[in-house]
Amino acid sequence: MTDTLLTEIDQRREDLIRLTQDLIRIPTLNPPGQNYRQICEYLAARLMMHGFQVEFIRAEGAPGDSDAHPRWNLVARLEGSAPGDCVHFNSHHDVVEVGHGWTRDPFGGELDGDRIYGRGACDMKGGLAASVIAAEAFIAARPDFRGAIEISATADEESGGYGGVAYLAQQGRFSPDVVQHVIIPEPLHKDRICLGHRGVWWAEVETKGRIAHGSMPFLGDSAIRHMGAVLHQIETQLYPLLATRHTAMPVVPEGARASTLNINSIHGGEPEPEPGYTGLPAPCVADRCRIILDRRFLIEEDLAQVKGELTALLERVKAERPSFQYEIRDLFEVLPVMADRDAPVVRSTAAAIERVLAREAEYVVSPGTYDQKHIDRIGRLHNCIAYGPGLLHLAHQPDEWVGVQDMLDSARVMALVLDDLLAP
Repeated sequence: MTDTLLTEIDQRREDLIRLTQDLIRIPTLNPPGQNYRQICEYLAARLMMHGFQVEFIRAEGAPGDSDAHPRWNLVARLEGSAPGDCVHFNSHHDVVEVGHGWTRDPFGGELDGDRIYGRGACDMKGGLAASVIAAEAFIAARPDFRGAIEISATADEESGGYGGVAYLAQQGRFSPDVVQHVIIPEPLHKDRICLGHRGVWWAEVETKGRIAHGSMPFLGDSAIRHMGAVLHQIETQLYPLLATRHTAMPVVPEGARASTLNINSIHGGEPEPEPGYTGLPAPCVADRCRIILDRRFLIEEDLAQVKGELTALLERVKAERPSFQYEIRDLFEVLPVMADRDAPVVRSTAAAIERVLAREAEYVVSPGTYDQKHIDRIGRLHNCIAYGPGLLHLAHQPDEWVGVQDMLDSARVMALVLDDLLAP
């Protein structure tokens, strides 16, 4: 029966290519959230032909949801011939902006040799297509399977997932009495099982000053100079401290096994002029300066400690600069997540990887977060992993691509997981 199942996958190679190309050609750009309903309808039409019951779920009231750009999600479910567990494949359908540097049509879905090019090919429409093909092949080979199969295409993972998986989890769609096993086909390489991710805290730090004429700066108080003192402390004190902390989590790449901090942006003084403006800026002392900090922390670190370190740094600056004033605003926080290696979906996927690729699976943890955070924290479902085709470093890059052979191999693995967990 296993050979029959793998043959079903092989026979769907051209279908897998066409499906991936079709998905890439629907430009589901986020922001602002384009064509979400269109891609859900495309997938629904296909899955209904295979007996799935489909639901369109709009995340009304979620961040980003509007009448102009509603946050549409698709959940499709197929019941088996007898009671049993539910295996759920969750993929996000949104993609990031195109950016510069492309040599191919970002939404052309061009096939060149073994590669399909396009925005979202790797992250993660190739994984979505592979999961659909895996489910369809399994249904053909095992029409008498027990339990249920679910496939979801969800919104806004690239901007936090609040209009997608978080919303569905809040509705109980990922509670353990509804779903027992979840695979998220993110591009973590076809021989890797991603158990979870590091934590993240985004914060805005604002320094405050007093405006004055630029020819008499001594009458004002420069918020930019104050921010310079903050950046100096970060550079000389905080960065060296974070570099000394390392996790036992198998985070990839190696550099992400340490705590990290990125300064995402800095804005001070006058606003940027509108495009086309040809005048000079006004001569003013900056009375406000803001930075956005992206702090990635380890499972061994406590979030309160992470926040406290920044506050302590700012207080040191304040002690040295009598007129220094600051404000910290929380923007986003996620605790680290890691599934147990002995979890059922982990064991099944590891065995399938060894069968398909003739090598042992590598266990990794992602440097950045993805929708497992919502399934784990809101849904309280811990039997969840990321596994899918594609090379992680290609995500969000120009000329993004996914390999056809990688998708086929990943589809084989996913189908064998279904066979292990749902076979009659």
